[in-house]
Amino acid sequence: MKRLALLGALCAATTAQAAQDTGALVRFVTCPVYRDTDAGRKSGCWLADDRDTGQRWDVTESPYKPDWNFAVLVEGRPSANAAQPCGSPALDPVRTSRLDIPCTRHMIPAEGFPGRRYTLPRRNIGPLSVARPVPPGPYVARTFPVYFEFDKDFLVYQYDDWLIDNAVTWIRAARPKKLVVTGYAATAPETVSGVKLAERPEVAKERAETIAETMRRLVPGLAVETKWKTAAKPTDDPEADGLPWQSQRRAEIRAVF
Repeated sequence: MKRLALLGALCAATTAQAAQDTGALVRFVTCPVYRDTDAGRKSGCWLADDRDTGQRWDVTESPYKPDWNFAVLVEGRPSANAAQPCGSPALDPVRTSRLDIPCTRHMIPAEGFPGRRYTLPRRNIGPLSVARPVPPGPYVARTFPVYFEFDKDFLVYQYDDWLIDNAVTWIRAARPKKLVVTGYAATAPETVSGVKLAERPEVAKERAETIAETMRRLVPGLAVETKWKTAAKPTDDPEADGLPWQSQRRAEIRAVF
């Protein structure tokens, strides 16, 4: 009984510390763990262990879902919500970028934790058949960012869909002269959890071309130019959720009049 009480106290202390650290940036590389909960549609949990601190985090809220065959780069902030439906303190906001480092699949049982019932994310676009409200003016030069996983150029389901849908709705109403799409890459090397990380310089061009082609299809007839830059710096755009590393991995759509 004394041992159980001690373990309980340690867990409570860990949770309390996580709550105190709410807002502090967390970043590490690890193999993801899947908790097989079943509380309804899509309720399973993704967990990630920070080996440097010994803390296990709930990273289920990431718009990028892990691939349990590969390691992930975890970036986030401890959630202000103390609830632990997955059995660990949550990071929210959080991102989990797939890395090309093989992992052994790791799944654990529910162990009494209910998991997270599926809810529509805040960034969720309606059917294309539903008319969008016309954005109010004034229609002047404006820039729209789109964000990516580490070293990737593909669009993230819902997250990027929502960002692009908002941009296109405004562009169709504003009717700019042209669009200039600039891709960025975070090429400055950093070591995280003993892993040296740096995005490929060419991913900046790949991101620009991905977004430019998307714009050409969604706003046909509008001129689209592409540019790209390396050594990207963080921005304070709110759609990066206050995660500086996420803000570096971007493309920007600039409407020019």
